[in-house]
Amino acid sequence: MRYPIGNADEQEKNFVRRKLIEFNAQHTPEHLKSRYEEINLTVKDENGEILGGLLAVLSWNWIEVNILWVDAAFRHSGIGTQLLQEIERLAKEKGCTFIKLNTFSFQAPAFYLKNGYVQYAVLENAPEGASHYFFKKDVG
Repeated sequence: MRYPIGNADEQEKNFVRRKLIEFNAQHTPEHLKSRYEEINLTVKDENGEILGGLLAVLSWNWIEVNILWVDAAFRHSGIGTQLLQEIERLAKEKGCTFIKLNTFSFQAPAFYLKNGYVQYAVLENAPEGASHYFFKKDVG
């Protein structure tokens, strides 16, 4: 039997998320079950202008970096490395064992390699004409 599919509203979206979290909790060690925290960092100049930032989530025993951005005028100035070093410090402080992140071929795969991240997967032609790289770094 096929059932109708529709767009989820906010309440339905939260219901689906909650149900997956409940399922995952059945398969997660007790000490990790409630480990979830957003970690959002910025680097600002003396005028309070944001030069770069890193948006991440601590989940269970790792941190996932979702976004790392540095203003084009400040790339190659060390800001990106500074942000990575801070998230790595926080990961160790919070007892995480690794950090994972992804980037595209037109972004910064070489930057992550230079900073000790190891590529564990790549999707070719995603988006068309580019590659999507996945990296991990052990910190524990």
